[in-house]
Amino acid sequence: MANTYQQDFLGHLQQHQLLGRQADLLDLLDSPQERVGRPYTKKIKDLYNILGGLWKHVVKPILEALAFSKAEPLNKEQLPRIWWCPTGPLAFLPLHAAGNYGKEDSESILDYAVSSYTPAITSLTNRVKTDSAIPADVSGLFLTCQPEAIKAYPIPGTTTEVRSIYDQVTKHGARVELVEGNDLTVGEGLVYMEKFSSIHLACHASQDQEEPLESRFIFHDGWLTLSQIMQKNLKNADLAFLSACETSTGKKDLSEENVHLAAGMLAAGYRRVVATMWAIGDQHAPEVSKDFYDYLLAHQSGSGFDGSQSAYALHHAIQKLRHKLDNSPKSLLAWIPYVHFGL
Repeated sequence: MANTYQQDFLGHLQQHQLLGRQADLLDLLDSPQERVGRPYTKKIKDLYNILGGLWKHVVKPILEALAFSKAEPLNKEQLPRIWWCPTGPLAFLPLHAAGNYGKEDSESILDYAVSSYTPAITSLTNRVKTDSAIPADVSGLFLTCQPEAIKAYPIPGTTTEVRSIYDQVTKHGARVELVEGNDLTVGEGLVYMEKFSSIHLACHASQDQEEPLESRFIFHDGWLTLSQIMQKNLKNADLAFLSACETSTGKKDLSEENVHLAAGMLAAGYRRVVATMWAIGDQHAPEVSKDFYDYLLAHQSGSGFDGSQSAYALHHAIQKLRHKLDNSPKSLLAWIPYVHFGL
């Protein structure tokens, strides 16, 4: 059954050009730009069946076994967290969004728990064992946007996104720095990654299916590759927010290895990563980011910049977007791409 869902889901995304660098959600998301590039013209089909099937056959039985109960609307207690470590066909399916939608009695995983993913159980347990405080001199957030990278579709919303976040963090009093577009080289970006515990990259990204370590973030002056990042000493890395397309999509025949940018950032040292499964709209990305940081900054545990509540922050931001939209396939595909990895 998982193979059937995988084939249906991948075929569904490929048919509507949501997996490639040449995809566009102009019609889907009513947005002037989107973090990839080509007209979307066909009607979404079968999404309800896939999400409902995952809910009935995979997710709901697990929640019942864990005795997780559905949260009441006015309950202000934090939901429990759950980590998904899917392999095989399930590695390409949105377990974090499983549910019955479009009905009066709709329910989903978001009503029961806050989801995160991990590429391997050992990577999660080892990180828990070695988790330590981040020194004050590196605790902080570095942001960049790359709205007009060469040979890439313009994404002007990234500029609004990072400037808004910069203002939010500045008002909070945490250490923050923003460098935009042509003012940042790939080499300088790597230096900032060592100087700041957390990063927010608002740009295009591309998965290299044949050479996963050459998967890259696209800057104005070149490519920032996963292999370059993994060569740096990021012992104090905390949160990486990858506001780009398909940063958590691996290669279909390597699904057991979960090879993608999000997993690579965890391997490079980051404790938690916010990533996307496919194309994201330039319209909604800034508001998701704003709501994410609103929550994160309101739940800081100290004077520095702390990403430990990032899973809850993403859950909060997605719920706000969900309630602003509806349960149509068009709206579901606006928020389902966002995923959380790690602690």
